[in-house]
Amino acid sequence: MFKDILDWSEVWAPLIPLTILLIRKNQPSYLKPVKYYVIFALVINLAGNIIWDYKKVWNFPQWLQSNNFLYNFHAIVRLLLFTWFFILLKQPFLETIKKLVPVLFMVFVFINFIFFEDFFYYSSFSGRLLSLATGILLLYCLQYYFFILTEENSPDSRPASFWVVTGLSIYVVINFPIFLFYMAFLKQFEHFAIEIWDVTNLSYILFFLLIAKAFYGPKH
Repeated sequence: MFKDILDWSEVWAPLIPLTILLIRKNQPSYLKPVKYYVIFALVINLAGNIIWDYKKVWNFPQWLQSNNFLYNFHAIVRLLLFTWFFILLKQPFLETIKKLVPVLFMVFVFINFIFFEDFFYYSSFSGRLLSLATGILLLYCLQYYFFILTEENSPDSRPASFWVVTGLSIYVVINFPIFLFYMAFLKQFEHFAIEIWDVTNLSYILFFLLIAKAFYGPKH
């Protein structure tokens, strides 16, 4: 029972910040990409879990016998939306690089799935794609903290962006090595690869709890 709840955390975890959004609708403008991401994550994760749990029952076609392509797509959209988020923060640090990264990343995506991997192939969980996207997000998070630490007038209360970046930081730090070596684990240690995904799910829950904290705002 607990295992099933954890497996479906990719679906119910986004509902936590979405519930907060219904209560507190007025959010800082820089949180718009985060709101879009939460909605996107709910939809794509629901589709992925339905494919995984009901592919045999509903007799899905061959290309829908795996949900790995959705994880690939999720990684792309997550990187683009959080790049937009960091740009909207308007921190005068690596501004040009933040605007250039999405372009270079999409060039990589195009080359990778044209010449090296098949986006819709049954077993095409792209560790290369997910680890690169996660690594870029980690660099964004580090530069955010560096900027905060070097600010002369640092605010006493934590802004909403702090909680978003903290949740994202925890998620990417934990999952970067998992994504990088996941396919190797799956080929040689399949049971371990399946079990370690619980760690990803737990970090995902914490990620969305901290996004919910950002949406809720500081205590008054």
